[in-house]
Amino acid sequence: QVQVVESGGGLVQAGGSLRLSCAVSGTIFSMNRMGWYRQAPGKQREFVARITSGGSTNYADSVKGRFTISRDNAKNTVYLQMDSLKPGDTAVYYCNAHLQYTSRQERDYWGQGTQVTVSS
Repeated sequence: QVQVVESGGGLVQAGGSLRLSCAVSGTIFSMNRMGWYRQAPGKQREFVARITSGGSTNYADSVKGRFTISRDNAKNTVYLQMDSLKPGDTAVYYCNAHLQYTSRQERDYWGQGTQVTVSS
């Protein structure tokens, strides 16, 4: 059974840093496109960052220059390094994993989310 589990959230002061991790466990053929999304209270879930299997990245304008997404394929893990955090970054952060789980099938998986709170 495939699982996607985020970790690394917490409470940090404005200007601080956190690193989120997203680990994929279970039997998979490949870990393809991976991404981070976030949802603040009362708002819709929004895109934060994405990394392809080849390592290409793109970011939401609101986090560009402050957040860095990376991946370790050997560990089936993707990271989100978040620097210069602002109170507006407060949200539950979700990992989205586009996985090939059989030789012919692939689909998106979501983690349960990890809370990031940035105090002013």
